Amino acid sequence: MIRIKRVYAPPDGSDGVRILVDRLWPRGVSKAAARIDEWRKDLAPSNILRKGFGHDPSKWKEFQSRYRNELEAAGKMEELLILGGRARGEAITLVYAAWDEERKIQWPSRN
Repeated sequence: MIRIKRVYAPPDGSDGVRILVDRLWPRGVSKAAARIDEWRKDLAPSNILRKGFGHDPSKWKEFQSRYRNELEAAGKMEELLILGGRARGEAITLVYAAWDEERKIQWPSRN
């Protein structure tokens, strides 16, 4: 199972492996409080993409498309699928620092 959770929410026993998917360490959160097992900066949106989005809901669809394009161009889609396979054997929580809890990237699937 893969969950998505803000780093500002307290960790709990059901989180399993906690993987931070942000390029920057979250402000105001200690490493002990975050309880991060892996930090995958390489799976986070680029700084240019992140700043261009600026958390503007009207840019969400474009951001999703551009983020997927970035992942594909960097050869990271297969890594996401591997994480998905790994989640069949253990709980994985992808942890992010953005304040918006409504807009989350959909997990890629093999089609």
